Formats: sequence, C-alpha cells, structure tokens
Amino acid sequence: MKTLQRTFTIVKPDAVRKNAVGDIIEQFEKNGFRILAMKMLEISKYQAEQFYAVHAARPFFNTLTDFMSSGPIVVLALEKENAIADLRKLMGATNPAQAEEGTIRKKWATNIEHNAIHGSDAEDTSRFELSFFFAGYELAK
Repeated sequence: MKTLQRTFTIVKPDAVRKNAVGDIIEQFEKNGFRILAMKMLEISKYQAEQFYAVHAARPFFNTLTDFMSSGPIVVLALEKENAIADLRKLMGATNPAQAEEGTIRKKWATNIEHNAIHGSDAEDTSRFELSFFFAGYELAK
C-alpha cells in the first residue's frame, strides 16, 4: 500500500515579485505533487517571528522575518509519496549558487536570503507549518 505524505511550502516574497508563482506551481504538478490547499496572503513581522521561532537565536532571524513580511507570499499544502524529501530535492540547495540545475532555487532565487521558496524539513515541522497557515477543513480531501 502506498503511503501519502503531506508537506508545506511557501513561495516567498522575492519569487512572488518575479511572477514565478505559476512556474513554481507547474513544477509541483509535473513532479507528482497534489495541491491540497493554496492561498496568497501577507504576514506581519510578528507572524513571521512566530512561524520562524525555531530560528530566533540565529543571526539571520531579524532579516528573515523582515523579508518574509515584506510582501505577498503563497502558501501551499502538498501531498504525494515521500513528499518532504521530494520537495526538498525539487527546491534545491538553500544557497542558489550551490543548487542543481532544474531546481526552483537555481531558477528563481537571488541569494541565500532571497531564495524563492521554503519547504518543511521533517514530518513534525510539516505538521506545525501546515496548521500555522491552514485549518483542517481548508485541506482538500
């Protein structure tokens, strides 16, 4: 029996500004992800701080939360077998200079801070991130 896994992703403000959303969504679909929910919104600095609280002690926390609250983002709930690992591979390395050809970050990211996309890194992270942005009833069956 195949086990589907859910993951969470954000198309970050830099990629939204570059009109990359459609291309990125197309990559999700071409790679077998099913979109369970999607919405465009803007988050406050406080909301960004709550979402990225795990990084609060890191030196990049302030610039990250400023950036993530700088304009519209698109949040998506995705599903497929091996969704978390497959999304991380499709996203590419955090630093786009090190990302493989064909990855989202290689194509759309500017630098390590403006790197186009966020994706959950583990099942517990995915559960937290999905519930941060989506109520259970918002996810397609």
